[in-house]
Amino acid sequence: MKSAPRIAAVVSLVALGVCILATQSRAFQWYGSGPSVPVTPAQGNVKAEFYWSRLRYDSAAVSFGGFGYGYGRRYGRGNWSRDYPKADRQLLLAIRRLTRIDARPTEQVVDLDNNAVFNYPFLYAVAVSNWTFTGPQAARLRQYLLRGGFLMVDDFHGTEDWQRFVRGMRMVLPNRPIVDLDNDAPIFHTLYGLNYRFQVPGEQYVYTGRTYEKDGYVPKWRAIRADDGSVMVAICHNMHLGDAWEWADSPEYPERFSSLAFRVGIDYALYAMTH
Repeated sequence: MKSAPRIAAVVSLVALGVCILATQSRAFQWYGSGPSVPVTPAQGNVKAEFYWSRLRYDSAAVSFGGFGYGYGRRYGRGNWSRDYPKADRQLLLAIRRLTRIDARPTEQVVDLDNNAVFNYPFLYAVAVSNWTFTGPQAARLRQYLLRGGFLMVDDFHGTEDWQRFVRGMRMVLPNRPIVDLDNDAPIFHTLYGLNYRFQVPGEQYVYTGRTYEKDGYVPKWRAIRADDGSVMVAICHNMHLGDAWEWADSPEYPERFSSLAFRVGIDYALYAMTH
């Protein structure tokens, strides 16, 4: 197990490497947070033992002041694509540099409209307070999870977000309890020992100084377990790990948040591959 200072130094070097890549290449995609890690078409098609797969979903209508607003995925990028693709690629860069996992250097976008999702046993979903599913989509995600798939959810905050997330999750797994994860849970100890964790904020911390959003004051590390007790849905509530990956190369965003976020992402990826 690496010491905390050594981990911080290594993660800082990863972020520095991302900065150098960004400076040397013009092959970027811009989505508001600066350049993403450049990936060639050949790298995007390479076969690997691990694929970081992002779930593309339909967004439910949300009511504000009596007016309903719907956010789909067919038109525009939708809630599912927050921090995409930079967050995904920077985490993949860390996985490839800090482990021996043969990970593809670019992300895979997956939806629930066909059986292609079964080719990708790891799914990452963000802003899940706004997700919703059709009956066939919910059934396919249920089958995916019960057959051994792993889902990690991130970037939703506070009481109302939690209630909307649960509403969507109950369409998929109506009878599975949601439990809090203890410090000794194996998912926190696949590579790094993460007994000590803290709230990882989004980029808003830079200009607000707040680690929380809405009324999400306390980070919640939760899960839905499979029949054998292993985690099949890892729930990161009241935190924004994706932003910490995305902004790891920004001098304004504190390194301690990105360092923990990288370690969590790596531990979860390894857990999904081994449990």
